[in-house]
Amino acid sequence: MDTDQFQQLASDIREQVSKVIVGQDEAVDGVLRCLLADRHALLEGMPGLGKTSLVRAFAAAAGLPSGRIQFTPDLMPADITGTNVLTRSPGGEMTIIFQPGPVFTSLLLADELNRATPKTQSALLEAMQERTVTIAGVTREVPQPFCVLATQNPIETHGTFPLPEAQLDRFMLKLHFTPPGRDELRDIVLRDAGPAQPAQVTEPGVLSDMIRLVHAVPMAPHVADYAGRLVLALDPRHPSASGKVRSFVRYGPSPRGAQALCLAGRATALLDGRLSLAFRDIRAVAPQALRHRVLLSLEGQREGVSPDDLVAAALASVGEASP
Repeated sequence: MDTDQFQQLASDIREQVSKVIVGQDEAVDGVLRCLLADRHALLEGMPGLGKTSLVRAFAAAAGLPSGRIQFTPDLMPADITGTNVLTRSPGGEMTIIFQPGPVFTSLLLADELNRATPKTQSALLEAMQERTVTIAGVTREVPQPFCVLATQNPIETHGTFPLPEAQLDRFMLKLHFTPPGRDELRDIVLRDAGPAQPAQVTEPGVLSDMIRLVHAVPMAPHVADYAGRLVLALDPRHPSASGKVRSFVRYGPSPRGAQALCLAGRATALLDGRLSLAFRDIRAVAPQALRHRVLLSLEGQREGVSPDDLVAAALASVGEASP
């Protein structure tokens, strides 16, 4: 697959999604990057803004088998991963068979992920990182490609649990859904009268080719070093961190933050028709790749500091030239 084919297919997917979703450019572009990078996205916004519809539109356009889990406080880990079930064969013999859970699909919608308890949330950790599920000592692989698109309500809403830091770190990007404006509200209401259905424009094998092309985009050492310096600038333990970071940040991004910057940046470069990672690609994805990896201290929360503001300050302070 060449860059022209890649761009055309990606454009077709986005065009089909736009038949369903009005606005929300950050979320649509971010999910597309995650899909093309074979990684996961966390979608945050108040109920009713189209998070679930966005996931379904991508599944239809990309031709991927999809599943949905509605997370609730009483959901158990086995409801996600599956379990061994005792059953009787036609001959009357009792046997144990594995009943797979909804995690065994290519595009998984984890709806309102933060409404479940941390124990249940952690059932996704192995699948998101190792692409396997282990039950009763038996390890099974999930289908490829595999992408988790999780929605979460703002933590201030009733009946939510904070996501564990280890799980937050497994999402390549965190994407915000914003309330629609006047014109967007009008278009949403008009579309509701007769919603268009997205057409399938690709299939899993072709999408896998696109994913391989993203991972093959070369990275120059000085561009990768820039991503690393951005991450270190947000680490309160590192000498390069500013006084604001040391005061307001409890934990900074892990090495996965630098990996997310470069991988999402490579998808951005290909979408722009380029075959190499550039500084501008890192800057374009930095807010989405780092905002959920900057954990505020008590002082930062009290002062109302935003992780996006800290990421913006790091982008302003870290130069492209290595010191």
